[in-house]
Parts: sequence; C-alpha cells; structure tokens
Amino acid sequence: MNVEIAASAASAIARSVLAPAAADNDKQGRFSTEAIQELGNAGLLGLMLPSDVGGASLGPRALADVIAALAEVDASVAMVFLMHTLASVTTAAAPRTAAIQEVLKAMASGRHLSTLAFSEAGSRSHFWAPVSRAESLNGDGARLSARKSFVTSAGHAQSYVATALSPNGASATDSTLYLVLAGSAGLTVTGAWDGLGLRANASSPMLLEGCIVPADMRLTEEGGGFPALLNVVLPLFNLGQAAVSLGLCRAATAATIAHLKNAKFEHLGSASLGEALPNLRAQLATMQIETDGLRARIDDTVGHLEHPGDLTMLRVLEVKAAAGETAIAVTSLAMRTCGGAAFSRHTGIERYFRDAHAGAVMAPTNDVLREFIGKALLGLPLF
Repeated sequence: MNVEIAASAASAIARSVLAPAAADNDKQGRFSTEAIQELGNAGLLGLMLPSDVGGASLGPRALADVIAALAEVDASVAMVFLMHTLASVTTAAAPRTAAIQEVLKAMASGRHLSTLAFSEAGSRSHFWAPVSRAESLNGDGARLSARKSFVTSAGHAQSYVATALSPNGASATDSTLYLVLAGSAGLTVTGAWDGLGLRANASSPMLLEGCIVPADMRLTEEGGGFPALLNVVLPLFNLGQAAVSLGLCRAATAATIAHLKNAKFEHLGSASLGEALPNLRAQLATMQIETDGLRARIDDTVGHLEHPGDLTMLRVLEVKAAAGETAIAVTSLAMRTCGGAAFSRHTGIERYFRDAHAGAVMAPTNDVLREFIGKALLGLPLF
C-alpha cells in the first residue's frame, strides 16, 4: 500500500459506507461499527504500523490524506480513525513484549480498534497533566484509578492508551503510559455521549477503578509518558485534527456549490442563486481560497514532519490552531451563503458547522496553542 492507494481506499469507504449513514448516525449519536470494520478490511487500521507486524508502514502524508477523505463525509469516523492511529503508533513505540506484539498484529489485521484516554476531569483540557497516580505492584505491573474524560470510541475500542502520574513522580509531567485492554476489571464507561458536534464518535467519560495493568503492557519507562505525548502523539494529533478541518471545509464548499447551482429564483426566470447574486459568488470564492490555503498549510506541516528542522514544532503548533479557525470560518460562511436551506439541515452544512467547532475546544485548545506559540517565539519553555 502507498499513499495514493490508502487515500483512494478511504474515499471509497467514505462514499459507500459513511455517506449513506452519516446524517442519521449524527442525529442518533450512533457509533459506526460498520465503518471501523471496513477500515480494518482495507488495511487502514494498520496505516502507520511497521511492516513486521503487518502494517502499511506509511507516514504523516498518508495520515492527513486518509483523514481528510473520511472527514469530508463524516468527521466523527475521521476522529475515531485518528485516535486509533495515534494509539497504534504509541503502542508500536513501546518495548516489544509478546503481549504488545500480539496487540499490534491484531491492529494491523483490522481486528483491534484502540484509542487514547488522556484527559481527566481534574486537569480538563491540559491533557498532558494527569491527576491520577499509578500504584506500583512491585514488578507485577500497576494499579490505575482515574476519571478519564472525552474518550473517543469509549466502549467500542479493544484497548485504551491511558496516562497516569508515575508512582514516584514529583511533577505533573512525570507520567507513564499504559495499554488497558477492554474488559479489564474496573474499566467502565460512565456516561453517554451527547455532544453538539462529532456526535457519532462515542466520546464518553470512562472510569478506571483499580484496573490492574500487567508489567508487559506498560508502554513507556516510568516518567516517560510526557516525552511520548510531546514527541509522538502531539505532532500527529495536530496534523490529523487539521486534516479533519480540511475535510469539513471541502464538504461545506461542495455543498454550497451544489446549492448555488440548484436553488432557483423562479420569479427571475429560474436563474440560480449563483447566477443571480454576485455577493454569494464572492462568499463562495472566499471559502475556496481559505480551503486551498489550509491544504497548503497542511502540506507544509507534513514536509516538516518528514524532514524535521528548527521550525517543525512551531508548524505543528500552528497547524491545528489555524485549521480550527479556518473550518469555523468556512462552515459559518457556508451557513450564511445557503441561508434557510442550511439551517433546515437539507444540505448537510449544519452538521459540518457543528463538527467544525469541536476542533477549537479539543485539547490542546486554540487558546492553549497560542500560548505555546507565543512562548516558542520568545524562546520560553512550553511547560
């Protein structure tokens, strides 16, 4: 599999599986197990896993292209896929115990969906700072107790990459990562997900109550969780979230084009809205310019991730902040351009508008990213 084949497979799944069900899944808040099954069958759940476990061994460019293709039809599924890919990459970076090796093979074969469980009720959007603390079992693993928030795929994933303060950690960044398997005693979903946007990604709270994690399922050295979050998870998450925003911009622009072509002024000789109103054409043009600009920003970020340099982290921080605001601006303009048709949900634009707003409040939030960017420009430590 190469980048083009992966993106083509994602587009085909988006058309055949996601498109017929996206609106209804959004309305009902229903998690699409069908989509995950098809992504697994296509080999996409192993997109960034190494070839020795059966993965496609692809990089950030493939991730961005696949996510944008999915988000153009259903941003909830795109987020589920992104969180799985982040969990899979984090797991692949761990020491290869026999237990970890089996999980990776199951992921690559499409039989195992994973996700991240980082945010906690006590530290809110500061996902890098868990308030829960692991209890050492003297070489036999660890016991975890935590209240995790906004866990994508909660109750549907086969494993969860969870953070906790290390048993002897002295600061909020002295954390460790663990792989908690679904079905572990003490692991429960504690509420239904009923959000404004991304309603079909099962982003529910979960409780870890005395969960025992064997030593061979610890993913980092003690205290090694924070470096993994910063160096492995954050760059790909920001890129992936930006790709979700790009897909939403493309979808809103395409829906606006269709509306301006097809909606008519019968009293003006059945001229279309696009033919009759130059202000709407100008608004559409602005949407396309912003969408193309976001595509260029994502391409630039991919280049920095493929060939890291002094500006790579700055570009990583910028891309999510810029993408989230672009998606809000483009989908808002689509709502205004299409008027009552958009508000009455006939075009799908209302769903794109709601989904776009989720990115800005998803940790790291746009406000937090601006704080990081400002510190980076002044040469100050981020944490």
